[in-house]
Amino acid sequence: MKHLQLVNVLIILCLPLLSLAQQAGTIRGRVTTADGDPAEYVTVSLKGKGQGSVTNGKGEYVISRVKAGTYTVLASAIGLKTSEKEVTLNGTEPATLNFALTESTAQLQEVIVSTGRINKFARTNSDYVSKMPLKNLENPQVYNTIGKEILAEQLVFSVDDAMRNAPGVQKMWEATGRAGDGGSYYSTRGFIVQSQLRNGLAGNVTSDIDAVNLEKLETIKGPSATLFGSALTSYGGLINRVTKKPYETFGGEVAVSAGSYDFQRVSVDVNTPLTSSRNLLLRVNTAFSHQGTFQTVGFNRNFALAPSLLFKPTDRLSIQLDAEIFRSENVGKQIFFFYVPGSTLGATRADQLNVDYRNSYMGGGLTQQSRSTNLFGQVNYRISSAFTSSTNFSSSHSFSNGFGPYFYIIPGGTTLGVNNLVRADQSTRNSTNNVVEVQQLFNGDFRLGSLRNRIVVGLDYLRVNANQLFFGSTYDTVPITENYDYSKFSGAALTTLYANKTPDFTYPITGIRNTSSAFVSDVLSLTDRLSVLAALRVDHFNNKGGTEGSAVAGYDQTALSPKFGLVFQPIKDRVSLFANYQNSFNNRGLYNAYDVTASDSITQRFAKLERANQFEAGVKLDAFSGKLSATVSYYNIRVSNLLRTDPNPLAAAKFAQTQDGQQASKGIEVDIIANPFSGFNIVGGFSYNDSKLEKADADVNGRRPTTASSPVIANLWMSYRLPDYLVKGLGFGFGGNYASDNKIQNSISQGEFILPAYTVLNASAFYDQRKFRISAKVDNLTNQHYWIGYTTMNAQKLRSFVGSVAYKF
Repeated sequence: MKHLQLVNVLIILCLPLLSLAQQAGTIRGRVTTADGDPAEYVTVSLKGKGQGSVTNGKGEYVISRVKAGTYTVLASAIGLKTSEKEVTLNGTEPATLNFALTESTAQLQEVIVSTGRINKFARTNSDYVSKMPLKNLENPQVYNTIGKEILAEQLVFSVDDAMRNAPGVQKMWEATGRAGDGGSYYSTRGFIVQSQLRNGLAGNVTSDIDAVNLEKLETIKGPSATLFGSALTSYGGLINRVTKKPYETFGGEVAVSAGSYDFQRVSVDVNTPLTSSRNLLLRVNTAFSHQGTFQTVGFNRNFALAPSLLFKPTDRLSIQLDAEIFRSENVGKQIFFFYVPGSTLGATRADQLNVDYRNSYMGGGLTQQSRSTNLFGQVNYRISSAFTSSTNFSSSHSFSNGFGPYFYIIPGGTTLGVNNLVRADQSTRNSTNNVVEVQQLFNGDFRLGSLRNRIVVGLDYLRVNANQLFFGSTYDTVPITENYDYSKFSGAALTTLYANKTPDFTYPITGIRNTSSAFVSDVLSLTDRLSVLAALRVDHFNNKGGTEGSAVAGYDQTALSPKFGLVFQPIKDRVSLFANYQNSFNNRGLYNAYDVTASDSITQRFAKLERANQFEAGVKLDAFSGKLSATVSYYNIRVSNLLRTDPNPLAAAKFAQTQDGQQASKGIEVDIIANPFSGFNIVGGFSYNDSKLEKADADVNGRRPTTASSPVIANLWMSYRLPDYLVKGLGFGFGGNYASDNKIQNSISQGEFILPAYTVLNASAFYDQRKFRISAKVDNLTNQHYWIGYTTMNAQKLRSFVGSVAYKF
């Protein structure tokens, strides 16, 4: 009830602001090209009045605080015919003007000179990062955007491949395909994160995520619980998938691709208005793909279907219904675990182990079925020229069933370096994980006197219902040697094994967790160059109890999560200096504590909130007429209230814990997107992270956590499109990724075991015309042998070739 009272107070406080904001009207609309695609960076202005706006990635614009009267509105961009329309505003009543711009033959010479100078990979604003429309230069938080333009150039088909363009993000573990822990794991700022958000809401996916419905990816950095909660984010940040939206004209694309390791893919993107008034729009994206393996056994077969229906009954109201249906059948990727220190295996690095990089060490039939069905609904209503309402619903259902091969490397005898392989299974049986989220947002953009306020007030309810069953058995122990038949470890063999004996272990995970939240965030512009952000979230967490191997008691907990930011633009709309404080938390429930006052007994205690606090500062640039977009920042994250083994020897002997652990993670990040000269574009990133357990078990105290990934990560992509007077639409791309040594064992007892540093290079070529596109790419150009993992090692794909043909209509 306290939380509801707080929300009521917030809404009441907003009511007088609503009346203050209704002193002027608004002109809004959407600008598209002749093909119906959104036209970004188009200037829309009031002729002779000095008021205007620039369209965002959806082609949308808003001109606020327009007095009553008749105006001529201009929409203009280089290479497109300027369009003008007349509009009359009566008081506060808003007006909607849409433009469809065509190519200008009078500007073709300008297009030849200037089109390539557009920084086409840069996205300078986001509606999701702060849950309000905000330019990157106005935002004190660091985030990176990977748009569909670079995905098309690189011939990217999955979120995993798209993520290689995200500065400071490293893939750590393949998608398991299991309900509950499903998608791939990444590390950012020293902490593990998954892609669990779609358009700012829960959108869990169990297996690899197909990019067929991907408009852009946003990697939002730092603890972000204030606006996004703690259940779907990490202390390092979060990954938000922004999807394709319907538009008002008929169009689409059909693409066929094929390549190495039996790769085959067909994708379709179709958009059409369903009514003559174009107020009911449908867009459907679908793809089927099959990928073999560079190893001896393995495959991944995926199907994705993503329909989206948009209904706009009035200029004020829009209703959008989306679905994502993913189906996957796969053989689990080969992942090596370690029972023992690497030194006992005769190696301190992955490339010193006597394992065959191309051997899967298993037979056929070890398959798993995964399904994800996600449903989404959104109702947007423009209350007035200054206030909008957005009601959002998300339902994610994940399912998995089948085998999960596991491998453990152990010493094979007294000869150092001669090792054995323990082959085991960890299956799931009809496991499900259901996530439901309902979110209500009220956004406002108004002035109090001379001070501009951009505010969001939100209510959020998140429910996670887990019903998972893990079980498994050790199958056998075999030597790691040449010319050995490893095919006996197969689906048929495990089926027979489980028919004749019970599994060695079962591990059910069940339970319901509810989180009710209210939050408010305000960006206050003190001047046109100086703004401050203040935000606060109230979370009430209710764990109903369940099982995690054994019974887990339920509990309730309430958390406050504040956020502050400061932005100063010494050069307006070109350079911004920013600083932020961000917070996140985790609920750890009950733990076994040592009570010296009660005859040295073990008691259960309710854990305090585990907290992460970040301080960050840096500079953002949008310079040289948009040809250079860059962010440079330094961050310092400190995590407190970590559970660790109680250092008291009597307590440790009884497996007791204490909640006084600490971890520090600090570093620098650089993100650069540039267009130095016509046709040439660069996307680059660099990060250095220093993570350390500062108050932890003696075995790891002062060391880098094994989940923190490589300290140094870099990415680079360069592309060049030839001038139209040579060969129109022909271009080439080249780039790659670097990661320094990654310690997956790092303790006194285990010593150090390293996944070696790697540099992976990729290249592409494309011929893009109005009606078709021909593309080709080479990944891992130098055939680099490299591994990813945390506490584990997993060999990555060798050199591969893919070609693609797309027809656009």
